[in-house]
Amino acid sequence: RRKPYSVVLLDEVEKAHPDVFNILLQVLDDGRLTDGQGRVVDFKNAILIMTSNIGSQAIMDPDLGPRERESAINEALRLHFRPEFLNRIDETVIFNRLGQNQLEGIVKIQLEAVEKRLQDKRITLEFSDGALDYLSQKGFDPVFGARPLKRVIQSEVLNPLARDIIGGKVKAGDLVKVSSDSHQIAFETIQPNA
Repeated sequence: RRKPYSVVLLDEVEKAHPDVFNILLQVLDDGRLTDGQGRVVDFKNAILIMTSNIGSQAIMDPDLGPRERESAINEALRLHFRPEFLNRIDETVIFNRLGQNQLEGIVKIQLEAVEKRLQDKRITLEFSDGALDYLSQKGFDPVFGARPLKRVIQSEVLNPLARDIIGGKVKAGDLVKVSSDSHQIAFETIQPNA
């Protein structure tokens, strides 16, 4: 109500209770929503973005071309959502599955956050291309996408590194080179005076 110019994200909308879709129909139809106390919320200047995993099997199917993929996804949407709901949606945007370049980009973003956390301790990390490739491969799942990546970075990089810091193997001012032989992550600690 206080911010009529908004972007509203409804993530994985297919999991919502059926009553939510009745409310969404009012929002999409009238551009407003009336709450339980009778107060009206204006949605005329809001953008609603809804995400869904419906049709993700078609995205993962390497045998489908772009048109066949779009057709399969639209059919899956029609089977799940009521026509009156789908007819009120302005546009459906279908995202391709993540490629190796995108995965490596996500890995780099996640590792930059790790590097920033260690800057306070004056510990520098340097990741080899092999380590980036290993983490992007191990952190990707065809069904879940890049969601497992944080857990992989936690278990493969952060936990061993934390043990080394607590154990005194890695100290302030050290450079830690992170590499991989495609089977595991390896750490090499270089002291500043070495």
